[in-house]
Amino acid sequence: MLEKQVKDENLSTNNHKNMFLKRALEKILNEKDIKKSQYQQLKRACETALASVAKDTQTSQINESSILPSTNHQLLNAEQYFLPFELACASNHPRMVDTSLDCLQKLLLHGHLLGSVPDPIDPSKLLIDRIVSTICMCFRGVQTEEQVELQIIKALLTIMTSQTIEIHQRSVLQIIKTCFNIYLTSRSKINEATAQGCLSQMLNGIFAKMEQKMVLLNEYRQQYEQDSTANTITSDRENIFTVTKEVLDELVEKICYDEATQTQNTLLSTNDIIEDMRSTQDEIDNGLTRNGLDSQTNANQSSTKITMSNALSAEELSADNYFKNAYYVFRALCKLSDRDIKDKSNTDPRTNLDLKSRIFSLRLIMQILQTSGPIFRSSEDFLYVIKTYLCVSLSRNGVSSITELFEMALFNFVELLDKFKAHLKIQIEVLFREIFLTILETSTSSFRHKWLVIQTLAKISADAQIIVDLFINYDCSMRSANIFERLVIVLSRAAQGRQAVELGCSPSEEHNLRMKGLECLVSILRCMVEWSQDLYVNPHLQSNLGPDSKPLHEYHYDQDSNRLSAGYNGNGMRRADSNGSINSSHSTNGLSSDTSKNANDFEIVRQRKELFEKGIDLFNQKPKKGLEFLCEKNLINREPENVAQFFHSYQDVLDKTLIGDCLGNEDNYHKQIMYAYVDQLDFTNMEFLAALRQFLSGFRLPGEAQKIDRLMEKFAARFCECNTNLEIFASADTAYVLAYSVIMLTTDLHSKNVKKKMTKEQYVKMNRGINDSRDLPEEFLSKIYDEIENEEIKLKVTTIRRGANVAGAGGTKENITSDKQRELLFDMQMRDVETLARDLMSNAGTIREEFTTAKHLEHVRPMFQKAWSPCLAAFSVGLQDSDHIDLAHLCLTGLSYSIRIACIFRMELERNAFIQALSRFTLLMATSQVLEIKAKNVECLKTLISVAQSDGNYLGEAWYDILKCISQLELAQLFGINANRARLSVSNHHHPYNNLPLNSTSNTFSLPFDNLFNPDKAQTAKRMQSAQDQIHETSSQSIVVSVDRIFSGSARLDGDAIVAFVRSLCHVSMDELHGNPPRMFSLLKVVEISYYNMGRIRLQWSRIWEIIGEHFNKAACNSLQDVAFFAVDSLRQLSMKFLEKGEFPNFRFQKDFLRPFEVIMKKNSSSTIRDMVVRCVTHFVDSQAANIRSGWKNIFSVFQMAAADTDAQIVELAFQTCTHIVGKVFDRQFPSILDSFQDAVKCLSEFACNAAFPDTSMEAIRLIRQCARYVAERPQIFRDHAGEDLINVPEEDRVWVKGWFPVLFELSCVINRCKLDVRTRALTVMFEIMKSYGGTFSQNWWRELFNVVFRIFDNMKLPDSQTEKNEWMTTTCNHALYAIVDVFTQFYDDISEALVSDLYCQLKRCVNQDNEILAKSGMNCLENFVIACGQRFTPHVWKQTCACILEILHSTLPENLFTWRPDGGSFSMATSNEANSLEHTDSSLDHAAAESAASQHQRMARAGSLASVNSGTSNQQESNAANRQSPANSFDHSKTRINYRVFHTITIKCVVQLELIQAIDNIIFYPSTSKKEDSQHIAIAHKLTWFQTKALANSTSGQQNLTYLFPPDELPNDQGMYNHISLDQLLLLVDCLVESHTFARTFNSNHEQRNLLWKAGYRGEAKPNLLSQETRSIACAFRILFRLYSDTKRNDSSDTIKRRILKLARDGLEYYVALTSESHRGAWSSVLILIYTKLLRLQEEQFKDFASEIYPFAAETVVFDLKPELRFILREFLLRVGRVFNVNNTQTNSNP
Repeated sequence: MLEKQVKDENLSTNNHKNMFLKRALEKILNEKDIKKSQYQQLKRACETALASVAKDTQTSQINESSILPSTNHQLLNAEQYFLPFELACASNHPRMVDTSLDCLQKLLLHGHLLGSVPDPIDPSKLLIDRIVSTICMCFRGVQTEEQVELQIIKALLTIMTSQTIEIHQRSVLQIIKTCFNIYLTSRSKINEATAQGCLSQMLNGIFAKMEQKMVLLNEYRQQYEQDSTANTITSDRENIFTVTKEVLDELVEKICYDEATQTQNTLLSTNDIIEDMRSTQDEIDNGLTRNGLDSQTNANQSSTKITMSNALSAEELSADNYFKNAYYVFRALCKLSDRDIKDKSNTDPRTNLDLKSRIFSLRLIMQILQTSGPIFRSSEDFLYVIKTYLCVSLSRNGVSSITELFEMALFNFVELLDKFKAHLKIQIEVLFREIFLTILETSTSSFRHKWLVIQTLAKISADAQIIVDLFINYDCSMRSANIFERLVIVLSRAAQGRQAVELGCSPSEEHNLRMKGLECLVSILRCMVEWSQDLYVNPHLQSNLGPDSKPLHEYHYDQDSNRLSAGYNGNGMRRADSNGSINSSHSTNGLSSDTSKNANDFEIVRQRKELFEKGIDLFNQKPKKGLEFLCEKNLINREPENVAQFFHSYQDVLDKTLIGDCLGNEDNYHKQIMYAYVDQLDFTNMEFLAALRQFLSGFRLPGEAQKIDRLMEKFAARFCECNTNLEIFASADTAYVLAYSVIMLTTDLHSKNVKKKMTKEQYVKMNRGINDSRDLPEEFLSKIYDEIENEEIKLKVTTIRRGANVAGAGGTKENITSDKQRELLFDMQMRDVETLARDLMSNAGTIREEFTTAKHLEHVRPMFQKAWSPCLAAFSVGLQDSDHIDLAHLCLTGLSYSIRIACIFRMELERNAFIQALSRFTLLMATSQVLEIKAKNVECLKTLISVAQSDGNYLGEAWYDILKCISQLELAQLFGINANRARLSVSNHHHPYNNLPLNSTSNTFSLPFDNLFNPDKAQTAKRMQSAQDQIHETSSQSIVVSVDRIFSGSARLDGDAIVAFVRSLCHVSMDELHGNPPRMFSLLKVVEISYYNMGRIRLQWSRIWEIIGEHFNKAACNSLQDVAFFAVDSLRQLSMKFLEKGEFPNFRFQKDFLRPFEVIMKKNSSSTIRDMVVRCVTHFVDSQAANIRSGWKNIFSVFQMAAADTDAQIVELAFQTCTHIVGKVFDRQFPSILDSFQDAVKCLSEFACNAAFPDTSMEAIRLIRQCARYVAERPQIFRDHAGEDLINVPEEDRVWVKGWFPVLFELSCVINRCKLDVRTRALTVMFEIMKSYGGTFSQNWWRELFNVVFRIFDNMKLPDSQTEKNEWMTTTCNHALYAIVDVFTQFYDDISEALVSDLYCQLKRCVNQDNEILAKSGMNCLENFVIACGQRFTPHVWKQTCACILEILHSTLPENLFTWRPDGGSFSMATSNEANSLEHTDSSLDHAAAESAASQHQRMARAGSLASVNSGTSNQQESNAANRQSPANSFDHSKTRINYRVFHTITIKCVVQLELIQAIDNIIFYPSTSKKEDSQHIAIAHKLTWFQTKALANSTSGQQNLTYLFPPDELPNDQGMYNHISLDQLLLLVDCLVESHTFARTFNSNHEQRNLLWKAGYRGEAKPNLLSQETRSIACAFRILFRLYSDTKRNDSSDTIKRRILKLARDGLEYYVALTSESHRGAWSSVLILIYTKLLRLQEEQFKDFASEIYPFAAETVVFDLKPELRFILREFLLRVGRVFNVNNTQTNSNP
């Protein structure tokens, strides 16, 4: 069955072929004209062929095979079958040609005629080449019949699209040429369209087959390379090279085939194109080494490593043929697109075939570029064609005034930019910079040209990859122009419509141009947004502005910031294949990527480039400054060689005149630059004039002859140096002179100022003898003359400076008056541009610069930095000038994109500028513009709201403008709603909550828009109606909901964004509150967003509340009570919400959000608001006490401030709450309040210090004592508590730091601040606490405690003039001093010895005060302390104690008694008050000599001091009296006060001295011991008197009794500190006593000084004396010494003590004997009784030692009138002396 089916198919195929051949041949033979003689050959051929067909048919029926069963059989019959058709095609007979072509087409279509066999006529060719030539020959230009044209097209299309027929190079080109010419010359539109379509299909097939074959070949190569072995590499390589060489030779012959059969040419000389396509052997061998065969191999393999089998060689040959087909076709089209147009005046493509040819070739090239595959885009051969031919063609067609040609050039440029930008970096720059942007900039170009360019730019700007690539490859390249920057500026100018007037555009054209410019800018911004979209986080994906305001774009944002969106890879870089190109996706082979570079590298280059351009600008103004700037920025080196190289490299941007001036300067540095500049030129093998042209092309010669001379001299030297073999010049001087003469000749021939031109003969004559006295060849000079005459020496044509301002890029503006003039100027300008562009293209063809493919997201930042300002200008102008809603939508879209980019990259300046512009265009920011609101302004508002919703995370401080606009929107909505109301109430407007209390006296205010409703302004009625319509639109549901979503959506903002949002909202709210009238819209919103964001983490909320709380503080202190009330109430509600959530330990959030209550309480003086704050806090305590933790600090702080208030209601409420807290809450929640325990005590302390409420003060002290009880009962809670402020505190000290110390410290504060009764109570409580709980205190606690306690005595530092000081010292200090000593005494073992020194310091301070009571108390306390604790003193403490006594002694010696002198020799008396005060002072003077207070007062009155002033006189009366006194009396009064203070101080010191003496005595011997001893001595003296009387009657009995009266001295009890004090310390105390005694004795002996003091009024009528101090001090000293002497434990020191006693006794007795005053001697009686009594109690030997020294003084004493007690003691002493020294016997002694 299968064999039968195959036979049937073969039979059917043969039948078809027979049918085609037979019908065609018969049809030809049936033509009438076939019988003509010129067709006889055709007739015979047809008949022969017809017979062969019949014969073959019979044979095929026998063999059941085809007519052509085999290849050999086909070869034998090929000519027989083809010849009739070839002759028919050549017959030029339309019907026969048509029949022949139709038959051939069918044979070719069905595969019956392949033509793959050699041509019988020319075996070097294939039959298919002959067939193609035959078919193409049928086209004879415009004379060709339409049907024949159609048949030609069909046949050629069949050949090109056949999968079995393979044709190459020349045949392909011939087919393309024929179809191309048919398109150009056909008179049938159908045939023209058919030819165009067929050409498109052919080209697609050619390049598709090339791509396919090359891909297959690469696959074969890879497969074969994997299977091949190293052993066959060498042999296979040789075979391949041999085969390749043979194939190439054959191809050369085929390509050079001469079309001898073609004798006719079409209207276009298309055969010239074929000739241009003929490649030479060198081109094939060398030129096509860049083809796809090599370019598609692995980059790591060289051609010498390719190994292929014979089969692979065949595949390679086939692929190579297809590659060459595509190459030659593409090159032919590129050349054709650049052909000259003969008739340039005819711009109609329908009649100008040259123009039509160029347009069509560009269209075909565009098609090829659009459909190009990877092989085409990466092939070096095709790239070479593009650079060499196509780019040059585009530079020519791109400046054409014919819009069709210009448009096609633009289309091709877009394709090159899209697919070949990696290989055409320089070419793209030239086309952009010199042509297309220039056309858009210049004022001479037509609207159509600008429109086409801007449409093209719209396509380009839609591709993000291209836009970013343009920026990083040109704007971030030192050697390239700022294409992106210039593009944006040009588009901005177009969008602003600046050239509309110059172009003479109609309004519609102007609008379209502006719209297209805006579209381009928006597209560029959209590209930036797309490029950086992975950096964007959108909190709001929906907008609710209604159907007319849909979201601007959809980017498929990824809500998961950790997941990359499509099109991006890791590390923040964009994949090159993530975004489609302009037309289709394409490969990026051959492109270098910026993945190896950091985005910062490009930014560094760009910044360096900006500096470089700035330096060039400076150079073009002032060369010296420019060079200094460039060198300073390290852009060039200061070395002359580097500067010269800089001149060479940047000739196109530097001012050539200034370069010439620099090179011509005569200073050494510039000479070195000039030498280096010339030395860097290479004139090797160059003609003299060509070298001079090159030399002078880079700069303009300076005008000074000396400069020209130096330049020409160096040029001549360099030329001769490069051309040493040049024999025409004898020396460099010749070249120098000749160069100078050439300059002169150029000026002469081409200067307009020279009327009579120099002739050639004159020039030759002028140069005679310059060659070392010989002439240069005349031909040489003549040639120079001719060349200069034909072409003057010009500067090199350069481009516009890179990065130049576009305002100057278009040249000077022309005053264009007509379209014809504009066209003429445009043609002139474009010719210059074309010349420049072609030169640049030619130079760039061999240069290859690396093109970087952008991938980094950060590229957008510098791009936007360049683009934002032009874009802002364009959008602002558009919104301001135009009311077209579509244009406004574009501007708003651009603003939205700009804001998005600025937000993403945190560009605050740019972001704020765009948002401010957008908010300004809403016209809501200024109330005066309310009548101007239009639809576009409403759209601005919607856009602003949309931006707020979509970009809220990035707005930062720009939120202020948005929220300000929303605030004004609310006001405008209110204006729309209340248009007929002139005034509104503050309370009605500002308090939507019904539960808020309203002030009955609330103010009213008028809206800012009220002035618009003036009934006198009737002309504004229409405008008002329009404005109201638009304002009503702002109140639409969509806008209202969108605004609400801004605030409700704040909960989705990130941490930083919500902080910025809140800060801005509070700022706006503050503006509203300070406005006139104030509003609370934003304040309400602050409360709302607080609720919305309450669920945030505490870290974020703390930052938010820091701002909100501060704002509430200010609002609550507003002068308008309703505002303040609302703020406090809002705070209360928010605080309750947060308190309900509770708080974990060691957190401080409650403290943060309750802090505003503190601030309000502190700053708001309104009693109503303060009362409300206290009530709010009380409510917190009553309802949420269990949840409060860190908030207790704020609560107690509020109560503390309330405690200082004067309002009884506030103080009472606050204290009641505190009482509740301490009494009840402490019991239940004490651990949670522990952190705030100190604040609680401080609060109670403040209550205690409020003098206006004494009962509260006493109760507060009771509560403090209760707090102390809590501390004592719960110490473990304090130890276990480890707050943040107790981290470094040991556990055992925490109870002190957080418990005891605050309690005691605050009590000390109460003591220091309050009145007497309160501070006395506080003092009592404080020391009760210390005494009750001091047993638990450690030493360091005591140290800190006494630092606090000693603060009580700080008031002693107050000036003496303060009346409170005396009361303080007399009461509080006195009380505290005794209490401190009691505490020291009670807890001495627990208190550190170091505190003893502190205690002594305080005692010394008290003793030295000018207060007698305190001073005496100080001494008493010292005495009591030492007596109570002395037994536990260490030697060190005793040393401190003695030192303290010594210091007190020295500091209290009344030395002023000796130094005081009356001023001016006049005496002044004390006032009565002062005198009374002094009178009642416990003086140390002799009371017997002192007069009474009354007599003293009377004496001072008689002295005339202040007789009329008594002690009850008030201070005011004293002041008035002083004012009435004379100046002299005032002076006396002042001196009196000074004397009083001095005398008062002296008196107190005297008192202290006595107290000190007594204290020493009491410390050593215990109090009252000495007094008892003195009493005993008196009693003995009385007994002696009695015994003396008895002795007269009975001498023996009396003697015995007397002996009994003086037993040996016995040691007293041990209650005193004598046994605890060392000998040295006792002797030190003795010295102190002796010093005091000596001082007193000296004063008492100074009668002159005593008289002065007495006359000054010191101590009454008797002279002042220190008798008590004199006698008591020495008496105490004697007691100590005699005790030491009698102490058996200190016998080792008895001699020293004895000497001390004798010395002191002799000195005292000698002083006594010398006294003249009876009263003075009477004061010494007790001392003498003490001395003699002590001596009498000594043992006999001891007494004997002392008696010998004392006896003379005793004898002297008896002469005085002594007291009986002393007299009898003295008698007994003398009697014992007699007994001891055996002066008398017993009988004698018994007699009186």
